[in-house]
Amino acid sequence: MRVFLDTNVLVAAFATRGICADLFRAVLLEHDLITGEPVLREIQRVLVKKLKLPESQTREIILFLRDHAEVTNPKKAASWPEADADDRWIVAAAIEGKAEILVTGDKDLLEAKTQTGIRVVSPRGFWELLKAE
Repeated sequence: MRVFLDTNVLVAAFATRGICADLFRAVLLEHDLITGEPVLREIQRVLVKKLKLPESQTREIILFLRDHAEVTNPKKAASWPEADADDRWIVAAAIEGKAEILVTGDKDLLEAKTQTGIRVVSPRGFWELLKAE
């Protein structure tokens, strides 16, 4: 399965133990991880500015993601969700990567009515999906 993990899921996977870290490992082992330049930029910002991670460690995380994921670089934003311009770039990256599923904790994305055919689920919802397989 082609799986796009949103910024909040990836940050949680690297910063904490728990469901996001478990999902990240499962995707790396059994699925195709898709991400995008907008996500990598946002991860960089969140890890350094909010979590105060050293820039050297943040660079290693970004390099790891570049080595283990298919990274897309959309040229224009998607048309939805209308509420958040940043989310439209995330969706555009998922579309360009032909993701089948987008895993996010972002309420706007979870509540937006998808117009792309990409299934949008929470980390818990994706975990349940994996367990059902």
